[in-house]
Amino acid sequence: MNIQDLQTEEFARRANAYYQSRVASAPTLGGLPALSRRQFVRTAAGAAMLGATVGAGLWQPRLARAQDTHAPVHIPGGTPVLGGGFHVFGPGTIDPVDAEPSSITDFNGFVGIAFISGTVTRTNTKTGEVRTLPFVNSDMRFMQGLFRGTDGQMHQGAFGFV
Repeated sequence: MNIQDLQTEEFARRANAYYQSRVASAPTLGGLPALSRRQFVRTAAGAAMLGATVGAGLWQPRLARAQDTHAPVHIPGGTPVLGGGFHVFGPGTIDPVDAEPSSITDFNGFVGIAFISGTVTRTNTKTGEVRTLPFVNSDMRFMQGLFRGTDGQMHQGAFGFV
């Protein structure tokens, strides 16, 4: 053995003793030794890779089945002024006062309806021009309760109509 080998062995022995003393005096959490930054980064990277690999299969597109829908069935007809194409009545304005306020067939629940009239201020952001415009009988409604869906089953839901 030459002197360099002895110095290398002595350095290795001292480095090992220093490492062992650091591990023995390292803070612990629940009796487990603390992680070094390198161990933490390796563990986090491994967990991220595992999550990406497993999670990639979960994001695959799947077929949607139309027969599973529980969309509500609209009321037959509608206001004659609009040709009956829109399945909604406007009680008190164009249609009779006792017209159906809900737009859902087989509905049991609460309906709130409001006809709002007033003015609105419109500002052109490019030119700064400000105009006041009227709006008349803006129809806003909500419905909350039980309804029979297109699948024939009873469902609970809430709907808004603006």
